[in-house]
Amino acid sequence: MATDTANGSDETSSASGGGSGSSGGAMRSSMVMAIGTMVSRVTGFLRTIVLAAALGTHLLADAYNTANTIPFIINDLLIGGLMASVIIPFLVKRRKRDADGGEATENRLFTTAVLLLTVVTTVAIVAAELLIRLYASKFTPVQTEVSVYLARFLLAQIFFVGLSGLISAMLNTRDKFGAPVWAPVLNNLVIIAVGGLFLVIAGPGHTPETVTQGQLILLGAGTAMGMVLQAVVLLVSLWRAGFRWHPRLDLRGSGLGEALGTAGWMLVYTLMMQLGFVITANIANAANVANQATEHAAGAGLTAYNYAYQLFQLPYAIIAVSLITVLLPKMSAHADDERWDEVRAGFSRTLRVSAMVLVPLALAMAMYSVQLSVLVFARGSTSVADAQNIGVVLAVMSLGLVPFTVFQLMLRVFYAMGDTRTPALISIANVSVHAAIGWASYFLLPPHLVVVGVAAGFMLSFVSGLLIAGTILSRRLGGVDGRRVFGTLLRLHLASVPSVAAGLGILWFFTERFGAGLVTNIGAPLTGCAVGALLFVLFARLLRIAELKAATDLVRARLGR
Repeated sequence: MATDTANGSDETSSASGGGSGSSGGAMRSSMVMAIGTMVSRVTGFLRTIVLAAALGTHLLADAYNTANTIPFIINDLLIGGLMASVIIPFLVKRRKRDADGGEATENRLFTTAVLLLTVVTTVAIVAAELLIRLYASKFTPVQTEVSVYLARFLLAQIFFVGLSGLISAMLNTRDKFGAPVWAPVLNNLVIIAVGGLFLVIAGPGHTPETVTQGQLILLGAGTAMGMVLQAVVLLVSLWRAGFRWHPRLDLRGSGLGEALGTAGWMLVYTLMMQLGFVITANIANAANVANQATEHAAGAGLTAYNYAYQLFQLPYAIIAVSLITVLLPKMSAHADDERWDEVRAGFSRTLRVSAMVLVPLALAMAMYSVQLSVLVFARGSTSVADAQNIGVVLAVMSLGLVPFTVFQLMLRVFYAMGDTRTPALISIANVSVHAAIGWASYFLLPPHLVVVGVAAGFMLSFVSGLLIAGTILSRRLGGVDGRRVFGTLLRLHLASVPSVAAGLGILWFFTERFGAGLVTNIGAPLTGCAVGALLFVLFARLLRIAELKAATDLVRARLGR
């Protein structure tokens, strides 16, 4: 979901044709995006913390999070998966080729999108109860009632999420990158305010039985308003960029149908991923309902799973996505020229440099996941026990960070080769593994551990996925530099052994000396990571891991800009 800024330049510089001016425009666009992305991630993380404090991780939180996830799933199925693969390339091509600069095409697309989103949003709101039961068949009667009530407000976001995605694509084709990056910050700030206001008005510890209608309206309407404001900001930005909407539906001969026809396999992939979430949501929601009836009253359902996943994906989003974003255009060019040795080399280098950072980081997260989660989430409606459950789920996910990253990188290789069919077929295997382990966990594990089993199934699905994808890529590319990649991963894990031993020893010392409190939650991770980093670098040098220098040079290059 990262946006490429390589071609970002302001129109004045481009028009002037000055090399330095164009370079300056690109630099400014890149800087605006980098800062905006960071602010968006920070405010998004604060939003999660505030909602955790306001709603906790029990049945009310599951009701809210289930209702609030569905609009984004529906959008992904309809528009989200098409943006990067179809809509943006289609708009860019028509803006270049059409005599009117693609104006008619944009008006057709905008009109079609508005009508489609209006119909889908209306149908979804009417069918709110059916949708909630699809994702949460085991909710209690009152929990279902609350979730459906919230969904009546939250499903309205379908229209504004879809519109925001389309407008962002249209702005990107105009080399306008600022608004699409910064508008989500406004959405985050609105939801932070809503969550904070709910906590002040209602107080912590509410359940589906105790929450009032007015409080539910605040949550539902307030959350939806954040997305409305985001769409309005983007629409104003598009208007300032020169777009004037003139409704038209003369789609015959527009080329849109042909463009959408190429996205069939991408839609299959998106559908399989969302099917996986349907399975996750049903198992996790059902487990938490059963869990609340036992002595393990801490939250251990969909909300705990979602909060753990948001922490888990941060290293991948910050480290791996940056490298992949740089690699993908080059890899696509090499694939187009059938320079498979360059494709293979680019894949191998990106994987090895990413692993240089992600292997020790994943192990550190797994060790200190409980302390980190308590430090971040244990306030308001989220108890220490609730936060500890999030930490256990995070620990399991963290151990799958490297397979997750390898699989995502392999998908990018297929896309660079113009192949969307293979990833779609592999996703069927992924979902099958995830579902099998998830349902086995539901039937075999106690309720408070089911979500841990679901997380393990999710991570193991990427192990199976990368094995299948690696085999196929190896045949197509004449190898994937497997011996070198495996050797690097093995040495990285060996270099991490002293760091893990030291980290566990430091955690034991802090726990024995200070107990399971604030000093341990802060001191153990900070001390353990500092000592562990020094030990890792030392043993990486002793094992002659060449990627250590590459990673160091990359950091120096970033800091030197």
